[in-house]
Amino acid sequence: MRHLLVTILCLFFTISVGAEYQPKSITIGFTTGGDAAKAKEGAVKLAEKLQAELGVPVNVFIPKDYQGLIEALSQKKIDFAFLTATTFVESEKTAGVKVLLKKIWKEPFYYSQILVPSNSKAKKLQDLQGLRVAFVDTKSTSGYLYPMLQLKKQKIDVKKIKEIKMSGSHSESVQMLDRGDVDAIAVFSDDIKGLHSAYVKYSKKENAGKKVRILWTSDAIPNDPFCVRNEFYEKYPKLTHTLMFALIDIVDQFKNEKALSELFSESGFVPATSKQYDSVRDLVKQMADLKGL
Repeated sequence: MRHLLVTILCLFFTISVGAEYQPKSITIGFTTGGDAAKAKEGAVKLAEKLQAELGVPVNVFIPKDYQGLIEALSQKKIDFAFLTATTFVESEKTAGVKVLLKKIWKEPFYYSQILVPSNSKAKKLQDLQGLRVAFVDTKSTSGYLYPMLQLKKQKIDVKKIKEIKMSGSHSESVQMLDRGDVDAIAVFSDDIKGLHSAYVKYSKKENAGKKVRILWTSDAIPNDPFCVRNEFYEKYPKLTHTLMFALIDIVDQFKNEKALSELFSESGFVPATSKQYDSVRDLVKQMADLKGL
């Protein structure tokens, strides 16, 4: 699995977090559902600020895809991770992770939407049959799982979709639609009306929101969580909580810094619990039940 591991190097002064023994370094994994280059820049900036607060070297791990992040957690290559709702549910089982915080965008929840150009003849989900559709990644909550479940619930034969493409990121899905490489895309929206959707965020077209039509919108999805491996948490509980609050403070202080805007919103983070992701667990169960339809 190809991935990017960035190590932030500098001189450190020993800062004790309570009397707890400190790890030699911390590694944080990031998803790249948006603009990968900007996400990398923001991740490095965040690591630099966190390590200045903690006095412990902070490394950045950016996988090739969502599955790479799950595997890195399972293999103990990373200690913390920014996950999607679905990858958290999977990692909770396979890698033993604990949710600490969740992002807050325009609302405590976000949505999955299927978009088509405003002049498309497609008026309903059944009209996707015969069209070219871009999804993000098979592990993407809003970019694949929620819309795919809806297609299966409506008994739409996905084999009749002319072509299904995996873009790798929401931003690339948007560019594919703009280039005419596909006829429809499944991406996130921070609000139910699509005023703050991935298309509005990543399209380079003027009046981007008016260039597309919403074909379908999902139920509310709990926002992306920030997690820690249980084993790390049990060994370094004080450091974990110090990092949590440092993360909240850093995002609040530097919310207008462009390098961090790809990773976080102005609203930052709030504490989260595992129970808040029950609806996503139900989604995963339904997908398993409907498999093969």
